Amino acid sequence: MNATKKNTPLTRGINWSPILLYLLLVLVGLSSVYAVGHQMNESFWSVLSNGNGRFVRQLTWFGISVAVGIFILLIDSKFFAATANLLYVGGVLLLLIVIFIGSDVNGSQSWLVIGSIHFQPAEFTKITTLLALSRYLSDMEVDFSKLRSRLIASGIILLPVVLILLQNETGVALVYFSFFLVLFREGLPSYLLVIAGGLIALVLSTLLIEKVTLLIIMTLIAGAVLYFMFKQVRKKRVFLFSVIAIWVFCATFVMVIVPYTFNQVLKPYQVSRIYVMVGRSGDDISNYNVRQSKIAIGSGGLLGKGFMKGTQTRFDFVPEQSTDFIFCTIGESFGFVGSALLLFIYGLLIFMVIKIAERQRSIFGRVYGYGVACIFLFHVVVNVGMTIGLMPVIGIPLPFISYGGSSLLSFTVLLFILLKLDTDRQALVR
Repeated sequence: MNATKKNTPLTRGINWSPILLYLLLVLVGLSSVYAVGHQMNESFWSVLSNGNGRFVRQLTWFGISVAVGIFILLIDSKFFAATANLLYVGGVLLLLIVIFIGSDVNGSQSWLVIGSIHFQPAEFTKITTLLALSRYLSDMEVDFSKLRSRLIASGIILLPVVLILLQNETGVALVYFSFFLVLFREGLPSYLLVIAGGLIALVLSTLLIEKVTLLIIMTLIAGAVLYFMFKQVRKKRVFLFSVIAIWVFCATFVMVIVPYTFNQVLKPYQVSRIYVMVGRSGDDISNYNVRQSKIAIGSGGLLGKGFMKGTQTRFDFVPEQSTDFIFCTIGESFGFVGSALLLFIYGLLIFMVIKIAERQRSIFGRVYGYGVACIFLFHVVVNVGMTIGLMPVIGIPLPFISYGGSSLLSFTVLLFILLKLDTDRQALVR
């Protein structure tokens, strides 16, 4: 009789709120993919019976994702910590294989093609990298206050980044840098975040201001600092040398490092996308993509044109409107209100993930939870930002909504592993 009162292993301790938001976002994604690919005078049932359209393929991947999610909830949560390093090695090996035998899709050699299935390993190595990072930081012998531990943790993140960059997949590689935010949560000095922000500001300043003018501004700032800190300069000459050293570094960064990176390291299309983002002229394709995206979102107005009534997206004016630019479909169909509601749902989901991460008793669960939150946040901010011209077009999907089996499955696995860890948080100590 007691046995009948107990919850089944599948439902015991599960937080259903994130799952409901997950299902809602997937439903929005399926509806958007259907709206983009829908033809006039074509019924819903004829689309299903056809079986070859993007909507049907995405619906199939959703079924696979749900099955995988249920499987994750059934297995022991200790499995993820126990196999984290092995999965990480497997993911790295898979990335190496892709470099040699991967297929080129839209200029990126990051896909494995098996029959009609296109599989992007870089999407799944986000999971294995996060698991390995969580496993390392939860090790009893790891003291993250020491430089050696911080370098090893950074190496775990950067190794797949290098391999993915060799596949010419810049967008996915950038997602991995969001893991460094997790390291700040675990004790990485906050001044490093300030330095990173300063370097980004210097890059943007270099793109927007003439170099000579920028050098004059930096010199005036350095002079003002020395003037107002004159007493400290007289007492401690190291302060003077520090200001001079910072000025020399900034000048070198502006005059040498940034130009060299843009001329010798980045590819022309990457430079063009960055120029478009900061309001400078880029190539016609980059300008066209962002311009059409803005037109589609702006034409939605306050309440939108209605489901499947958007002209910009229905008639293919917007590029990649079921993948990278799917937010345009939502903006045109449901307007500002619908777009704001979608962003609210994402914000609520990320908030729930952080809340789940904070209540974990184990370092492994906490690190993993914050990693999931960082991945979701990065994808949402960058994807939405590039559709409205605030971010460069780097081709990363909108979680659970953009068309693509690899991305939908990987995001599902990310979320459901966290939910499984949360169900056993009392049992996991380290």
